Amino acid sequence: MDVVELLPRLHLLRFPVGQAYLWRDGREGHEEALTLIDAGPAGSGAAIAAAVTTLGLRPRDVRRIVLTHFHEDHAGGAAEVAALTGAEVLAHRLDAPHVRGEAPGPSPVFEDWERPLHQRAARLLPPGDFERPAEVVELSDGDVLDVGGGAQVVHVPGHTHGSVALHLPRYGVLFTGDTVAASPVDGAVMPGVFNLDRRQVLAACRRLAALDAEVACFGHGEPVLAGAARALRSAADAADTGGAPPAGAGADR
Repeated sequence: MDVVELLPRLHLLRFPVGQAYLWRDGREGHEEALTLIDAGPAGSGAAIAAAVTTLGLRPRDVRRIVLTHFHEDHAGGAAEVAALTGAEVLAHRLDAPHVRGEAPGPSPVFEDWERPLHQRAARLLPPGDFERPAEVVELSDGDVLDVGGGAQVVHVPGHTHGSVALHLPRYGVLFTGDTVAASPVDGAVMPGVFNLDRRQVLAACRRLAALDAEVACFGHGEPVLAGAARALRSAADAADTGGAPPAGAGADR
């Protein structure tokens, strides 16, 4: 797992498939409160805890794990991290049953060009099911979390029914989950792939662009560290014209 500093308070954690983010809030008395946005695939817990330690922090400083959706490359490590840190796990109320393992999540509605990409990504994930968190705090659109001066939960259905983004207005940072991605080939910002409803995803891209974030952190692909809102609007405009996906689009789930 690679650990990349994006901002003084923000690190990217990159896995063989997909990525997570670690946000750092300082507290009075030099206490730290860390928030993990997504948790990587199964088997990632120990590596995440080690990364926290490498940054000079303690695993118990991780207070919460916010899952942008239930897919295994984002939620697979959640139970492991929670057990190692004591963090609570949060997910939208529509995806929470799938995170807990109470019901199977719906499969994506694939475009023809997405099928070989999905098959390639699936081969990089651990086989079988993964450990499930016993408790999941359920989120709804408009909830505000004690993260980054007030993080707003934005419900963006389309990739999954309960997909969420997390917006930190004070810092101009937006975590999009898989609603938006960046091409691994040329870095082009694009709507996410492997969706339940592509039309909803395009509408979600426009909603996220309207938040006017400066920084956008995607579930897959390099983050945009300046001018993110403009990049999101351009991606939605290009998709509306029916253009072909960027080369290598969605190479990782």
